[in-house]
Amino acid sequence: MEFKKVFVAGCGTMGNGIAQVCAQNGLAVVMFDMKQELLDNAVSKIKWSISKLVEKGKVSDSVDAVMGRIATTVDPAPARDADLVIEAIFEKIDVKHEFYKNLDEYIGANTIVASNTSAIPISALAAAVRRPQKFLGLHFFNPVPMMMAVEVIKGISTSDETLAAGADFVRFIGKEPIMVYRDIAGFVLNRMNMLTNMEAMRLVENGVSTPEDIDKGVRLAFGRKMGPLETSDLVGLDVQLMAYNNVYEEEKDFRFYPPSILRRKVLAGQLGRKTGKGWYEYTADGERKKD
Repeated sequence: MEFKKVFVAGCGTMGNGIAQVCAQNGLAVVMFDMKQELLDNAVSKIKWSISKLVEKGKVSDSVDAVMGRIATTVDPAPARDADLVIEAIFEKIDVKHEFYKNLDEYIGANTIVASNTSAIPISALAAAVRRPQKFLGLHFFNPVPMMMAVEVIKGISTSDETLAAGADFVRFIGKEPIMVYRDIAGFVLNRMNMLTNMEAMRLVENGVSTPEDIDKGVRLAFGRKMGPLETSDLVGLDVQLMAYNNVYEEEKDFRFYPPSILRRKVLAGQLGRKTGKGWYEYTADGERKKD
């Protein structure tokens, strides 16, 4: 399948990252959200990110050329002629279902619809669309422009042709598909990562170690660029909590029950970089404060 135009629903951290990567690779992109001011803010972030990549020689096109491929809208109608719709909205199944039902009246019979959900089973999401055989999961990782892996997830009704097209799309935008053939909550990489993250949180909660030493140890011993708690602050503690709750509610496996410290921090509004405090404290520019 040939991809020329992508409709990205949701302009938050994941949505604007997906839109950026698509535009960098020559695709026409329409980015959708409910408020124009959200879209304008996302465009500014994309422009800043692309300018940095251009400066480092990692993107051959000019900033203006890449940005010229991105349009914004508060109307879902432009999805009508998209080859692929990627939904990256709030991680609640009822919110996603409402979006899909509204979208159905616009998209054509050949349009593939994908969700960037990090944990909700694809089959449950596809229940809200008319053509579940054309629905799959494309789970990107944060930050999207830097992370090479994308999980390509088959729901119970996803056709083999749709799954193959999803893998082809991932390769087209310069990333590597991680195939998920059985639809389970959390898929593959997040199920593994969630357990590591929650154990790190419990170690802090029980006074065994500090966020600083846990993150430093993971970087130095395991070769990861960021530790689990640094990553938690980047992703957002509220986003993680929703994902853990989704997997726990689906599986009823107590291994995935969110730690008390995470639930308390979210209730207290300590959501990570976006609020200035999570496991660490941050300046208004999002830089981590030094001790």
